[in-house]
Amino acid sequence: MAESFGSGPERYDRSRPRYPQAMVDAIIAASPGRDVLDVGIGTGVSARAFHAAGCRVLGVDVDARMAEFARRSGFEVEVARFEDWDPAGRTFDSVIAGQTWHWVSPVAGAAKAAKVLRPGGRLAVFWNVFQPPPDLSDAFAAVYRRVLPGSPLSRGTFGGLGAYSGQFTKAADGIREVGAFGDPEQWQFDWERSYTRDEWLDQVPTFGGHNQLVPGKLEELLAGIGAAIVAVGGSFTMGYAAVVVTAART
Repeated sequence: MAESFGSGPERYDRSRPRYPQAMVDAIIAASPGRDVLDVGIGTGVSARAFHAAGCRVLGVDVDARMAEFARRSGFEVEVARFEDWDPAGRTFDSVIAGQTWHWVSPVAGAAKAAKVLRPGGRLAVFWNVFQPPPDLSDAFAAVYRRVLPGSPLSRGTFGGLGAYSGQFTKAADGIREVGAFGDPEQWQFDWERSYTRDEWLDQVPTFGGHNQLVPGKLEELLAGIGAAIVAVGGSFTMGYAAVVVTAART
């Protein structure tokens, strides 16, 4: 599934949410310099924010199609699983991973990050966690229960920090197990974005596994979600929390 996102890089880059500047600034401020390795660079969503803040960014991605898209944005990208990637003696001030660390082995990934980080360098893995307004959260979850009853998005409320808590814990436990970092911290940066019906429906197919649904299921899902948004006026404000699990190389 980690290699499925490259089937539609243009949509992914267009529709996926960016990250708050406060998060980018905090990671840079806590790092000893501005040489950044972006694990799972994808189309460059997070890399562009760090580059705009004055960082030099090298990307690694398992998907050659995503890597090629990022290269068109001016980034150097090497295609490999991060756990198998050869750094060829290169070191960095920070290793970042935006919305991708759950595709990486938490222990092997942290061990590789420790290998390429300079002393005091920072590993910072982060996710945008979405939380719709309560009425839409219930409506979205009901659509998933009807169309994709086995999906994690069909369980309880739709989105929210609870849906990601296991990923945060796995990332922190992997960092601790390696024994090469200080105690991991969890940072949170709250922000919002308004969506029209069409803007949100443009993003839904980029969610993990959605582009692999059997014919007709994605269309049924989009129709249900679209109807729920129309029922609340055709637009809504999505609450986001950018959550960072981070530690410094000792």
